[in-house]
Amino acid sequence: MATIQQYFRHSATYKIVKTVSKELTYFLETIGLIANHLIRTLFYCLKLDFSRKDLINQCSRFAVDSLPITTSIVGMTSIIICMQTAGEMVKQGAGSYVGMLTALIIIRELGAVMAGFAIISMIGSSFASEVATMRVTEQIDAIKVLKVSPIKYLFAPKVLAGFIMMPIVVIFASTVGILCSGIVAKIVADISWLNFISSVWHGLVLRDLNICMLKSATFGAAIALISCSFGYKASGGAKGVGIATTKAVVWAFIAIVILDYIFALVFYF
Repeated sequence: MATIQQYFRHSATYKIVKTVSKELTYFLETIGLIANHLIRTLFYCLKLDFSRKDLINQCSRFAVDSLPITTSIVGMTSIIICMQTAGEMVKQGAGSYVGMLTALIIIRELGAVMAGFAIISMIGSSFASEVATMRVTEQIDAIKVLKVSPIKYLFAPKVLAGFIMMPIVVIFASTVGILCSGIVAKIVADISWLNFISSVWHGLVLRDLNICMLKSATFGAAIALISCSFGYKASGGAKGVGIATTKAVVWAFIAIVILDYIFALVFYF
């Protein structure tokens, strides 16, 4: 019997099952940790029990510092989409719909998603490394000794800043992207500016803008929450900070895609 057990433990099947079980356990533990941090953060946010000064500083980081790269990425993505579609639509006699198509793609999907990716790369990684450094250097333990909740001090201002500022960043970047697309449409397909703007005006509805802002706010809060959560559980010195930052970025990217799918499923199907 012992020989059979020893043989089974060295088999490929056992190794696969063990690996899957280990990864599944890690996944569920991580989801539980993030959910726990979310509930505790909401508690402080709803009570307005956090530093207003920290909130303003985090809003500045989330919006002002990230605005150039976010606008650049969303703008270039919009230009590429318009370059690829404008000429072909004119050939098919649908030139009057170029503005509508471009605006819908940007407002419904690419504006929030590409802005989310940009903010993850710049702000989310910064949040994760900041909190992870405080963890490995025992600054978080010192905060606990002072009878201050790390969730209140570290999480609440960042998550609330992401929730408030992300829609502003997305709307600004999307507007720039649509305007850049209008210029490209004129150059590539000789679509007049008036025709393009008229198409955008008739294609977009207030519901799309509201959904875009709600989605963006959710993305911003999720990015901040996930980044802080992985930083909070970091260990092992400088290497641990790097690992925590990498995991935070990866999980934030996955969360953005999953949340985007949920919004599309709920509001457009």
